[in-house]
Amino acid sequence: MKKFLNDPKNFVDEMLEGIYLANSDVTYVNDDKRCYVKSAPKPGKVGIATGGGSGHLPLFLGYVGEGMLDGAAVGGVFQSPSADQMLEVTKYIDQGAGVLYIYGNYTGDIINFDMATELADMEDIKVLSVVGNDDVASSVVGEEHKRRGVAGIFFLYKAAGAASEEGMSLEDVARVAEKAKDRTRTIGVALSSCVIPEIGKPSFEIGADEMEIGMGIHGENGISRKKLTAADPLVDEMMDKIFAEQDYKADDGVAILVNGLGGTPLEELYILFRRVHQLMSERKVNVKHVWIGEFATSMEMAGASISVLHLDEELDRLMAAKADTPFFKHFAK
Repeated sequence: MKKFLNDPKNFVDEMLEGIYLANSDVTYVNDDKRCYVKSAPKPGKVGIATGGGSGHLPLFLGYVGEGMLDGAAVGGVFQSPSADQMLEVTKYIDQGAGVLYIYGNYTGDIINFDMATELADMEDIKVLSVVGNDDVASSVVGEEHKRRGVAGIFFLYKAAGAASEEGMSLEDVARVAEKAKDRTRTIGVALSSCVIPEIGKPSFEIGADEMEIGMGIHGENGISRKKLTAADPLVDEMMDKIFAEQDYKADDGVAILVNGLGGTPLEELYILFRRVHQLMSERKVNVKHVWIGEFATSMEMAGASISVLHLDEELDRLMAAKADTPFFKHFAK
């Protein structure tokens, strides 16, 4: 294991300490660095919270800031935060309009967020939840409720955050997030494993000349492992999975997210996007919003994912809205 760290047991907390020292617009509550929040919540606004395991920066806490989220509970590497941590975040960010939870479809997160919802109700805080499940590789059509939440949850954060900034009610912010969820699809590919600091060895083995399509961000099994191919036919195969589920018509608009998993150069991500754009152009679909880079990683895993949000007029407006967080900045169009 080659990593810049001290004691692996302190990996998460020392990472968080560095983030707080570098950014004055975020802080923590209840003397717990893992209860990560905006320094100054906006009065009267619906609060939006997320949470999940570390090892995925800038997911989850990286999207806490203006125009997106208000707080995040932070777990250990690939581990869910506790219900109590989520409750402390919830109490801090509630400004009287209720709180929306947006998180990925993983058993530990579901259990702890459901428990936090019950605890918040005892504090007279109304909470609604939207669970991201954009990974087309993790279950079949008709059983989308079994799918993992991966990089496409970024679109839910962006849409809900902008809706909250507009002053929408809790129910409307949840409606917007649900719509973004229903219209988002993601497919990923992994080229290498990653190393969890406290374990100190690769999470799985993959051949130097192999790739796995559909692998999850924790190393969950994909749908096929095969020899590494050229970029264009790889993108074609990945996008076929998305095109099979979303009816993109001529002149429709989409937002595209090409995400690196932690060990893939930006140059390669742009090569992948080039082919995605070509495929959309062949269908006369308008690529209206584009984000390329690291948005949901898996430590140092080499690989990438492609997420597509099928826009309507409302989602187009919300994607264009300003956002400013320590890890993400977007100027209003």
